[in-house]
Amino acid sequence: MRDELTKMLTEGRARRAFELLDESGLLKEVLPEISAMKGVEQPPQFHPEGDVFVHTMLLLEKLPAGCSPTLAWGALLHDVGKPPTFRVAPDRIRFDGHVEVGVKMAAEICRRLRCSNEEAGQILALVDNHMRFADVQRMKESTLKKFLRLPSFDEHLELHRMDCLSSNGITESYEFVREKLQAMPPEAIRPQPLITGQDLIDTGYEPGPRFKEILGAVEDAQLEGRITSREAALQFVRRDFPVEQL
Repeated sequence: MRDELTKMLTEGRARRAFELLDESGLLKEVLPEISAMKGVEQPPQFHPEGDVFVHTMLLLEKLPAGCSPTLAWGALLHDVGKPPTFRVAPDRIRFDGHVEVGVKMAAEICRRLRCSNEEAGQILALVDNHMRFADVQRMKESTLKKFLRLPSFDEHLELHRMDCLSSNGITESYEFVREKLQAMPPEAIRPQPLITGQDLIDTGYEPGPRFKEILGAVEDAQLEGRITSREAALQFVRRDFPVEQL
């Protein structure tokens, strides 16, 4: 069943395939979580296209023939957490926590369909990160670079593009990320570490759980351009993490 659904998603007619599944009554039997999207309204200022099911079908329509199974399943499941989190607030319709709920639901679907651990991991990552694009222009440089180096980031970016074009059509964040990727060489996004745990030990630090925090802080400073050498990194550590306080 997983293989047949994947063929429907990746052979170029995904929207029509799922509409036929729905019309035949099979969708609610094989993927009730997708059927549950029907009639779930969305705030029109962000989603003028219609309910969650309509939005998802528009995404499926944009999947090209031969696309990766993980991107296809990510497109299908990215908003799977919206139906159970739907509420009408005083200001507008909201889906509080729909990403977290969606990740759990997508994990259950992947388990039920016996997806490989590798494929399930990428599908869940696509669901988990699809809303982060709204913040890219406000992210710290270190946070943005860590986001851009997610495994198979091209799938995250493509899902975001399809998501935008299937809703309000605003692609500012997509264009921003594309420009960043074009402007930054790979070594700027994933530079070689300036120091290691062994360097901390040689400097007099006792190995322990704080090593992760220290090395993470050094990496952030490196990604933001505040330190550029091993010596500067060690000075940073001695200043911000005095050995006598650990």
